Amino acid sequence: MTQTLHAVPAGDAIDATALKADVLKHLTFTIGRAPEDAALGDWRMALSFAVRDRITESWLASERAAREAGAKRVYYLSLEFLIGRLLEDALVNLGLAEAAEVALRDLGLALGEVVADEPDAALGNGGLGRLAACFMESLATIGCPAIGYGIRYEHGLFRQQFEHGRQVELPELWLEQQHPWEFERPGSRLRVGFGGHVHQVEGRTIWHPAEEVEAEAFDTPIVGWEGQWANPLRLWSARAVYPFDLNRFNHGDFRGAAEPEALARTISRVLYPDDTTDEGKALRLKQEYFFVAASLADILCRFERDFDDLALLPEKVAIQLNDTHPAVAGPELVRLLHDERGVEFSRAVEIARGCLSYTNHTLLPEALESWSEGLFGHLLPRHLEIIERIDAEHYGAHPDRPGSIFEHGEIQMGTLSFVMAHKVNGVSALHTELMKETVFEGLHQVHPDRIVNQTNGVTPRRWLKSCNAALSDLITETIGAGWVRDLSQLERLEPHLGDGAFINRYAAAKRANKAVFSNWLAGDYGLKVDPDAMFDAQIKRIHEYKRQHLNILQTIAAWQAIHDDPQADWTPRLKIFGGKAAPGYHFAKDIIRLINDVAARLNADPVTSKYLQVIFLPNYNVSLAERIIPASDLSEQISTAGKEASGTGNMKFALNGALTIGTLDGANVEIREQVGPENFFLFGMTAAEVTARRAVPDHARRAIEGSAPLARALGALRDGTFSPDEPGRYHGIADNIAGGDHFLVASDFAAYHAAQTDVSRAYGDRETWARMAARNTARSGWFSSDRTIRGYMGEIWGAAPLID
Repeated sequence: MTQTLHAVPAGDAIDATALKADVLKHLTFTIGRAPEDAALGDWRMALSFAVRDRITESWLASERAAREAGAKRVYYLSLEFLIGRLLEDALVNLGLAEAAEVALRDLGLALGEVVADEPDAALGNGGLGRLAACFMESLATIGCPAIGYGIRYEHGLFRQQFEHGRQVELPELWLEQQHPWEFERPGSRLRVGFGGHVHQVEGRTIWHPAEEVEAEAFDTPIVGWEGQWANPLRLWSARAVYPFDLNRFNHGDFRGAAEPEALARTISRVLYPDDTTDEGKALRLKQEYFFVAASLADILCRFERDFDDLALLPEKVAIQLNDTHPAVAGPELVRLLHDERGVEFSRAVEIARGCLSYTNHTLLPEALESWSEGLFGHLLPRHLEIIERIDAEHYGAHPDRPGSIFEHGEIQMGTLSFVMAHKVNGVSALHTELMKETVFEGLHQVHPDRIVNQTNGVTPRRWLKSCNAALSDLITETIGAGWVRDLSQLERLEPHLGDGAFINRYAAAKRANKAVFSNWLAGDYGLKVDPDAMFDAQIKRIHEYKRQHLNILQTIAAWQAIHDDPQADWTPRLKIFGGKAAPGYHFAKDIIRLINDVAARLNADPVTSKYLQVIFLPNYNVSLAERIIPASDLSEQISTAGKEASGTGNMKFALNGALTIGTLDGANVEIREQVGPENFFLFGMTAAEVTARRAVPDHARRAIEGSAPLARALGALRDGTFSPDEPGRYHGIADNIAGGDHFLVASDFAAYHAAQTDVSRAYGDRETWARMAARNTARSGWFSSDRTIRGYMGEIWGAAPLID
């Protein structure tokens, strides 16, 4: 069933005077400020509330439509939602950007400054969380009834600073100010238990938790394109059931009196607490169960409000597990059905499996979560019993299965997710096939129809229309505005790629973005760069398999080559890095420090700095990506083949006209197929060749002996060229590359170095480069998260849109 809802009026039909009046009303009655006393943040809050009013109209209308239709709802469970700033996103999707600009101008304000005042919501880390945010926006654009569930982190991951090149982690203080987009729901509080014991009463199993906390809901409406539909993102905050012990306070134990609240709030303070300690492991498991338990209780409450037959659950409820973090949803849903509602156990498993599906994001065995039976049983004793029974029933149905949920005293959450899901999807074509051959090979043999592919995508509203006005305007002038809703329409640019005038305008749009970025670098970081230099970016989580150390090692080799012959025809290049390393990941943190030390040496070099500069931008987040991506010429997607599940940064870069240098890994494969091999700089081994090369005992030594630039660059790490105060600082990185080199930096170096030479040569012909970049944009329409969501709806969820 589809219907047409009343869209929020587009920007050119909005009276800017009315919006201005609403801003002034909220400034006075919501913020409590007179215009003459208002600071920039006050104006931003007032505008946000005025915009939220309009989103709320769409949201409530969408909720009514979904209930009246008896529609199947999608519930997206994710430990991360990297939503970034919401004000500009909302203005663009509601068609209010021009009206807001006029209204603020009348008030003596600039829209850009007001938008930039908003802090990024610290609700994620990298691709996993940004994908979830894109999916929420696409679900709303398509009109699919959905709710996202996660945790309302007080401090998120961490705020990254550099001290003498080293990463320093500080708390992210995004909630120091009121978050204007959310609605607090104290009436929706739920209790979540941990620990305790289990016993039988009249044939029923009862779990008595030893500890309980309350989950308090905060709803943020996410609006789709043109405001036709909005869905909520419900985030849970932990609080104590009894937050203050008056008796302890009255006896002088002031700290102890507040201890219950402090301990409860720990659950929702930080994303990914360091789990190198037993306490950290316990907290992380608590976090995962906390948000899953609250979310499933909420889902069943919503279902039972409208339906009275639990057998209908798979017809009306689709629950997507984003990675293994919500894997405990399987046994928790079985517990709610069997223990609390009396559904027979096998039938409860069948119903739960009909609702649940699981997205796998990694082929790294260490990234597929596992929990010790001891810790798990201590915190979730009933769930341990349920998992044991699920495993036994699965074995009974498939006695030839090659593996178990339990291995060596550990509960394998990837296996549990697979067993409890009716569909398991990979996130790129290559990744999905490798899942069948590696991490889930045995389960795939038992359930050959369970694994499907849904290649990731990105929302074109934020990642082209909003963040790249210069290119977006050119596209709209050339083919019309329909591409914003239907990104496949970008293919209509193809006939214009032979038009020199169009290519010049395309190049001018990129040059304008680079000039803006250069001015920002000069103002905020004191680094003066030539906008005509090639901007070469690698922005992603710091990890050995993503191989930022391959990138900086080749940069060192390039610097050495320029020193050898400074009069040669070198292509000027700015190397841009961004990303965070997990606090306990010391090798990754050493890579960050190395990049910063190399940057300090190269940027101060009077001989080479006009040809080669390096910058590592701290505290990489969504807003920083929105600066970097439109200005980039080259996208570094250089992971070891077979390790990157998909990537979405690679899609954003290609969409915005950056050419890719990369391996045949993740969605790089599909990007290269779409844009054409001639518009992609390929290097390195395939996944099969990687496996074969690792079997060669001295593969790194052979590679180093075969590449003089590599040997010389490693020598610079060993002799303290970039750390004269501590010559041995980077021996660990050099030894890693020259030793086991699991991620094959040495073996891929020569091919990467040669590909970078090809890149420099190609960039020298600016017209041809611009045409290649434009072709990347024209052929990136397939990488829309709208297309991805339609795939999930049709192949996994069985859900239908409710708008035309």
